[in-house]
Amino acid sequence: MKAVLLHSGGLDSSVLLYHLRDQGHDVAALSVRYGQRHHREIDAAAAICVRAGVEHRVADLAGLRELLVGSALTDDAVAMPTGGYGIDNMKQTVVPNRNMVLLSVAGAWAVSLKADAVAYAAHGGDHEIYPDCRPAFADAMATALSLCDWHAPQLLRPFVDMTKADIVRRGDELNVPFELTWSCYQGGDQHCGDCPTCRERKKAFAEADVDDPTIYDPTV
Repeated sequence: MKAVLLHSGGLDSSVLLYHLRDQGHDVAALSVRYGQRHHREIDAAAAICVRAGVEHRVADLAGLRELLVGSALTDDAVAMPTGGYGIDNMKQTVVPNRNMVLLSVAGAWAVSLKADAVAYAAHGGDHEIYPDCRPAFADAMATALSLCDWHAPQLLRPFVDMTKADIVRRGDELNVPFELTWSCYQGGDQHCGDCPTCRERKKAFAEADVDDPTIYDPTV
């Protein structure tokens, strides 16, 4: 099966890349510039795809930034949260309708390639915080993809009922190069260790009982 993977370069989508290949899928990876503050994750995605020998494309939609206000990831007027991965501070990082936009672009490429599926790495830990990671949203997008063209790719979301620790364990089984993945919202040369997604990353490795190769700011 040919699958187009939405690949941010983060931990979840990188594990999904290796998971899909382990399941026998022929994978093509797509990253999207949608106006996020930094491109560190996209650089990570490129490096991971080179390591995995997978085709990688980048869709440049950076002009959307001026329309995606109110999120710390796209709006300089919104402070980047620090501290724990809680609902209140993580709401600051919700990019309006991001996954619908990204899945639409991935769906277009999948139709063009006559690929069988589009895959994204929504997981159980995101359901309360990110509306576009909930199963109901994924079900609706699966229906939309099935209706968007005569060639109808399916939507794969195998991690939708898994925790972040479950994903780390799966990645460890598959020898995913965790050291190449990028999670930090701050960008830079190393993970800050203090933003919510860095803290979530640390917690997931600890709960999974898997060594974390991430280099974090030693002052945090």
